[in-house]
Amino acid sequence: MPKLCVNLAFLPNRPTGLGNYALNLLPHIPAEGITLLSAHQIPGHTCHLVPDHLSSEHGRWGNLKRLLWSQTQLAGICSRLKSDLLFSPIPEAPLASDCRFVVTVHDLIPLRFPGPFPSLLTSYFRFFVPEVLRKAEHILCDSQSTAEDIIQFYRISEKKITSIPLAYNAKHFYPHQIKTGNYFLYLGRQDIYKNLERMIAAFGLIGNEYEFWIAGPEDSKQTPLLKAQVAQLKLGSRIRFLDYVPFSELPALIEGAIALMFPTLWEGFGLPVLEGMACGTPVITSALSSIPEVAGDAALFVDPYCTPAIAEAMAAIAETPNLRSQLRERGLAQVKHFSWEKTGQQTASVLARYL
Repeated sequence: MPKLCVNLAFLPNRPTGLGNYALNLLPHIPAEGITLLSAHQIPGHTCHLVPDHLSSEHGRWGNLKRLLWSQTQLAGICSRLKSDLLFSPIPEAPLASDCRFVVTVHDLIPLRFPGPFPSLLTSYFRFFVPEVLRKAEHILCDSQSTAEDIIQFYRISEKKITSIPLAYNAKHFYPHQIKTGNYFLYLGRQDIYKNLERMIAAFGLIGNEYEFWIAGPEDSKQTPLLKAQVAQLKLGSRIRFLDYVPFSELPALIEGAIALMFPTLWEGFGLPVLEGMACGTPVITSALSSIPEVAGDAALFVDPYCTPAIAEAMAAIAETPNLRSQLRERGLAQVKHFSWEKTGQQTASVLARYL
């Protein structure tokens, strides 16, 4: 039987987007003949333990150590395990070896938003990722938008790329009949392209009876700037930074919101949009990149670069029960098109072609 190795060295103790993607695929990929390369034992699977300091939880050094490990150790591990194929759920793989691999690219945001001083991540996507993609047997991505970015930025043939939409956990994210509170909710990281600065400014333009809750890991660079903006606008009593919220608490937090705020500047997929709609919560988002593929006609779209437009959308949802009800019903219908079973089976089908 062909043997597959799955590289999960990047998996943190508290998984967020990338980690959740990988973990949700596993139940739908046949476990026989698969070895997971992970720092943690994962029930139901054969695991080969790797060092536990290679994830982003260990900051920049964790990522750099993982990159070095992937170029010096990963191919040897796959060879010793007699693997026929390596699957990496992120665009990392050994280059100086004959190791065959399939990778997933989630977005090319570091190239779209490099900043005035390109970061190590931007350099990684500019110089290392294209070599990985050229050597890969095949490339998976989360949306047609990301597939088009790969073609545009790297000149990769579309025949080498398969777009497979992500999904949500339908047993976890669904309406629990929780009463709507008085807060708008943002869920995700606090990177610049997430557009939180404009969301905060827009929130300051609507009625003072509402709150804005920001959920997700705080960022050492961006969070202090956002908190300074909140203080300058005198919104400190109305805006809450929740930091990382455990997975078990997310459905109640989402369902209790007036609306899920996600007017970001670019997304490879936009998983919170799907989770918000699954909980019956109206979603305010942007008609850019992959978001229309996810939201269909079930969200309230705004120009993410226009602060008054974001504020107008927030006020409209807060003050118009019929609009909230309409978006709720459309959202619950839209999410039926997505499932991890479908995503996992499509992924397994691509991997089987190269085993």
